[in-house]
Amino acid sequence: MPFATIDGRRIEYRAILGDAGSRPTLVFLHEGLGAVALWRDFPDKVARRLGAPAVVYSRFGYGQSDGLLARRTPRFMHEEALDVLPRLLDQLGIERPLLIGHSDGASIALIHGAVSKRPVHGLVCMAPHVFVEPVCVESIGRIRETYRATDELKRRLSRYHARVDDAFLGWADIWLEPEFLRWSIEDLVGSITRPMLLIQGRDDEYGTLAQLDRIEARANVPTSRLVLDRCGHSPHRDQEAAVVDSIVAFANGLVSP
Repeated sequence: MPFATIDGRRIEYRAILGDAGSRPTLVFLHEGLGAVALWRDFPDKVARRLGAPAVVYSRFGYGQSDGLLARRTPRFMHEEALDVLPRLLDQLGIERPLLIGHSDGASIALIHGAVSKRPVHGLVCMAPHVFVEPVCVESIGRIRETYRATDELKRRLSRYHARVDDAFLGWADIWLEPEFLRWSIEDLVGSITRPMLLIQGRDDEYGTLAQLDRIEARANVPTSRLVLDRCGHSPHRDQEAAVVDSIVAFANGLVSP
């Protein structure tokens, strides 16, 4: 697996070949416990259908990337969207990507699209967060108790993360900080200038359809919504075929600015 380097620190990534001349590069942004390996072959299936190149990477603290240097702050998604992601795109020579984010990764995509002033082709947001809901905090609290109580979850996560505490506690602890309850990026949505595809499962244990409602209420660009039955927080795993079809249709319908 290749690595990019930012400030002397390594970021794991995987590149998928495609027709870079006619298609924007797909950039996949993982969830709060994700990594390159945890996407499995979903990026390959989307890229193959579109004939597009793609990049999947693990944020610092995840997968085989270098670890965290300090405890996360409530601005950790802003820091990823506005510092790390732009520098990684520059290193890999990616201009105007189609960002495909899941959960925290979807929020990072929204922040990048709204604030970075860098061109994107479009945004696909699966189970995005634009504000903190009680159901999310409660679910994270329960899984954190499980992580502390037994070694089973830590053992399973160690298959994918070289620094398991960075991956799990780096995510769970900041979401459970009282000050993080006020976190919101709703006011940024109106600054996004490219179309969005919003995807959510009806059985999502970390968020409700209110997240999509808030995005659509603030958006000044076309938005498409896909709400899936029998689907939890990971639509690309629970309803893979429907999600691949929706992303392909969305991407094929985008017109270059």
